[in-house]
Amino acid sequence: MIQFTQHTGIVLPLDISDIDTDNIIPKQFLKTITRSDFGLYLFFNWRFIENTPKILNPNFILNDPHYKHASILLTQRNFGCGSSREHAVWALIDYGFKVIIAPSFADIFHKNSFNNRLLLITLSELKINDLFKEIATQKKGISFTVNLYEQIIYTYDKKYYFEINKFHKHCILNKTDNISLTLQYDAAIKKYESNQPSYLK
Repeated sequence: MIQFTQHTGIVLPLDISDIDTDNIIPKQFLKTITRSDFGLYLFFNWRFIENTPKILNPNFILNDPHYKHASILLTQRNFGCGSSREHAVWALIDYGFKVIIAPSFADIFHKNSFNNRLLLITLSELKINDLFKEIATQKKGISFTVNLYEQIIYTYDKKYYFEINKFHKHCILNKTDNISLTLQYDAAIKKYESNQPSYLK
């Protein structure tokens, strides 16, 4: 589970709108329910040529050595649209992404990301385009710093404030999931159960 207050990482600028979950992780790799090794197939149809992981596509940005260890993805609107496969989030996390910044996200993808503690940051299209322009003026492989506690993205020479759901922020900062949230009420649950009629126990 991802937890951080602040993260600094290389930014991958993927200037494409409406990237669907089949682009993120193609359907042929959904045969397992374990969450490991999906990073090998992230953006498979774009990263590789002739449907084999042996031949890299030199024109796809993720294969540029400057972005080999990218952990922040900057992209365009409606990221994660298409089918509801949670494997898309698993693939992004397994590859090493910790933050995705975009103007908007598909609803189910957003929910799956929260459940897996992948931080999604929504900024206006104007700010997103400003970030792409800033990256274009710098050397390849620049880094951003994302401070979740302050809700600020620090770039080369600017800072961008972002909004986030308070509950989502609390859970990521405190490494809290649905199980641990439920266990906070363990005493109350046990008290409730102890007061139930015997035929309900």
